[in-house]
Amino acid sequence: MPFVLPEGLAPEVYPLAWLVGRWRGEGVVGYPGIEESTFTQELEVTHDGGPYLAYRTTTRLVVAPDDVAEIDLEAPAGPHPDAAPQGAPDVDGDPVWSTESGYWRVPPERPADLPDDQHPVELLTTDPAGYVAVWVGTVGNGRLELASDLVARTATGAEVSAGKRLYGLVNGDLMWAHDLAAFGQPLQSYASARLSRVE
Repeated sequence: MPFVLPEGLAPEVYPLAWLVGRWRGEGVVGYPGIEESTFTQELEVTHDGGPYLAYRTTTRLVVAPDDVAEIDLEAPAGPHPDAAPQGAPDVDGDPVWSTESGYWRVPPERPADLPDDQHPVELLTTDPAGYVAVWVGTVGNGRLELASDLVARTATGAEVSAGKRLYGLVNGDLMWAHDLAAFGQPLQSYASARLSRVE
């Protein structure tokens, strides 16, 4: 089935058009000090006709019903190594692990050495754990590669210092992987997931 551009999408963000929509799936999170756990994720990428895409995502740990009562919901939110999930369990009993929102942009200036099938891309993210990040990279052929360009945090924010992200459209699914440097740890695998489009 051929891909159809979302109605009213600004031409500036055509290289990112395949991201637009709602996605849902499962993934795995693990980091030094964080036991490897399965999560569910909902991700939504929208547009209002402007030269950018808005996005928000929520991940929830998959927790057995008997374990929910043992989770300290007053502890700091992830990705801190000692963190417990933030927020209260949802109706299914799975507590929120993290949320994030932001904006995708395709800068008007194109680097001279960038291949013809690639486009520059920027992502600005905010996290309620007290930090914001600017990501830069490339998009092309259903693949996005990003690296953090700037991470700023509040005095009490999570000690995140760097990251890399990879997104790919594989057989109609959105697959992503996130490497993280935080709390004195070097850059390493943090989380990954496979999401399916929700029609």
